Amino acid sequence: MLPSQTYVNISFFQPHAFLMIGIPGHEAVHGWISIPFSSMYTVALTGNCLILLAVRKTPSLHQPMYYFLSMLALTDVGLTLSTLPTTLAVLWFDHRLIGFNACLVQMFFLHSFSVVESSVLLAMSFDRFVAISNPLRYATVLTNNVIIRIGIAIVARATVSLFPGPFLLKRLNFCPGKILLSHSFCFHADVMKRACADITVNILYGLYVVLSTVGVDSLLIFLSYTLILRTVMGLASPRERVRALNTCISHILAVLIFYIPVIGVSMIHRFGRHLPHIVHALIAYVYLVVPPVLNPIIYSVKSKPIREAMLRLLREKRMGLSQCHMKNRHRKWQFLTCMNNPKGQGESGGKQTQ
Repeated sequence: MLPSQTYVNISFFQPHAFLMIGIPGHEAVHGWISIPFSSMYTVALTGNCLILLAVRKTPSLHQPMYYFLSMLALTDVGLTLSTLPTTLAVLWFDHRLIGFNACLVQMFFLHSFSVVESSVLLAMSFDRFVAISNPLRYATVLTNNVIIRIGIAIVARATVSLFPGPFLLKRLNFCPGKILLSHSFCFHADVMKRACADITVNILYGLYVVLSTVGVDSLLIFLSYTLILRTVMGLASPRERVRALNTCISHILAVLIFYIPVIGVSMIHRFGRHLPHIVHALIAYVYLVVPPVLNPIIYSVKSKPIREAMLRLLREKRMGLSQCHMKNRHRKWQFLTCMNNPKGQGESGGKQTQ
């Protein structure tokens, strides 16, 4: 009787750490699974950093469209870095523990970058709408100051929307035996299900954040493309229609790559409780890892100015490395010559002195 009374008297419990999981049922081959994950993380970081450097170092790319693309690339870098440490720690070293507070911090940044990416995609759709519907006023509408204000508003919106999340979780009483998460990172919906308390407030908060950010953004993006399509259909020349729509293809692909997995993750966490754990894990990885990998590939393939700027950067880097290698070889040759023939140098020096 005493043990049960002792358990009842525990009124509040928060775990010191959660236990993460990689690919459920495939723990024995995590080492092999880490190879494609490491490759995707490398491609995501390299590709997005190349876009940032290309836009920064190419004056012809200092335009609103490419500024928004830089925002998207920077967001993808942040989203990648939010999940990379814990995912590779689980797959490489089987290090599965994450502290409670560290989990909340990761959750905040992970969801914040997701909201920022949704907002940036909305800003890019507005950019395409202005460029196609009113090209003569494009430069006057989207000035540098306007773009800076849009960027600040995007970050402020994500911060304000996600700031209450960790505090709403910290007030919950968690079950001592429910510390196993469904992923190798911390999701709000995943963490709150480990509580032994009423999570109605957390469910309503999560629903509000999704609807007020991703939901509103997707509707506005759809409205933007409806107006864009209406404008394009009003063009007289079919060639002009195709040219106008070609400028939107990259953005449309980026929108689909982001929003389809978002919808999948939201639906599975709310209605797919009886699905296998591996389905939850794979959908979450597609949602968080695939867009940062594919976005730089899409824009480098479909956008000729971005592709040329990235190739120019790589050529300059290669030339710089080859020149550095040649200098090092020359210095090494001089050093070996001095070491092998010190007397000859002394005699020649003496003759010159005489």
